[in-house]
Amino acid sequence: MNPLDVSSFNHRTEKLSTGREYHFIDQIPVDYKKGRTPTLLCVHGFPDCWYGWRYQIKPWVQRGIRVVVPDMLGYGETDKPDNPAEYSTKHLCADLSAILDLLAIKKAVLIGHDWGAYTVSRFALWYPDRLLALVILSVPYSPPTLEYVPVKTIAKMAPNLSYQAYFEEQRSTKEIESNLNNFLRVIYRGPNPTQRLKISQLYKGPEVLSRIHVPDPDIVLNAQELDFYNRVFQQGMNGPLNYYRTAFYRHEEELAAKLSPNLPPDLPVLFIWGTRDTTTTSSLIHKAHKFIPRLQDFALEEKGHWILVEARDTITDKIAQWLEDLAMEARRGKAHL
Repeated sequence: MNPLDVSSFNHRTEKLSTGREYHFIDQIPVDYKKGRTPTLLCVHGFPDCWYGWRYQIKPWVQRGIRVVVPDMLGYGETDKPDNPAEYSTKHLCADLSAILDLLAIKKAVLIGHDWGAYTVSRFALWYPDRLLALVILSVPYSPPTLEYVPVKTIAKMAPNLSYQAYFEEQRSTKEIESNLNNFLRVIYRGPNPTQRLKISQLYKGPEVLSRIHVPDPDIVLNAQELDFYNRVFQQGMNGPLNYYRTAFYRHEEELAAKLSPNLPPDLPVLFIWGTRDTTTTSSLIHKAHKFIPRLQDFALEEKGHWILVEARDTITDKIAQWLEDLAMEARRGKAHL
């Protein structure tokens, strides 16, 4: 498993019971014991794919963990429906549960970054009996709400989120596809860019994207990695952007199901974030603690949003150690993780 050689990972493509075809990485440790070896199901965010976990997969497998990493719906080699309603977290969580069913795994540790963090948090509400533990990266937990608030309303209240209103508009698909490399360079900037462009300016669309040039030192990817992402997203941006077009569908589904705002009281939850990540604030973290009884949070000083790359070794070791500590606690309680 070489992070710079995508062919060195164990790729699978399977039809799920939900009817969707998913591509995923499935790495099994040499001493795998069915029903006893923990499985880590990793869920990426936007705009990413299984490749976002390239630096974590091998070290975790070497520590005796089975690691399963899908291309989420709309990404990579997984199905790409056009209808945004297909991308609601209820549908995504059903797909994740179906992946576990396919692999005959009753319970797993779920970990998500960015949109993946939101998705795995909702998985804890839709499928609480399938979880051993939960790890959330970069995006704090936010509970279901009784009242629907449109994305454009949120963007007006919080102008730094106006890019989400742009992504919600259908025009963003073609405009981003026409300026793909520039877009990826803007998105994958590190926490200390030399250019002062705010991501909220993306709402201006091609006026910004066609002119901006982010220098190499500002992005967290090397040339080979950036080239890989360019090739992945040349397949189209409609699927990835559809995640931003699901707010109403998500709200209606959660309201109909009467989902609790609280995560299960016995569920161990770890939240890791970079202190230079503008998507994470102390108030949001404080709010999350109200709904997650067993929440532990860990700050990565001076790191930004792309902590899987920026803090690759720290993330790998911190999560592995946290899981080992949980397993030790479980053994003392005559159970196992």
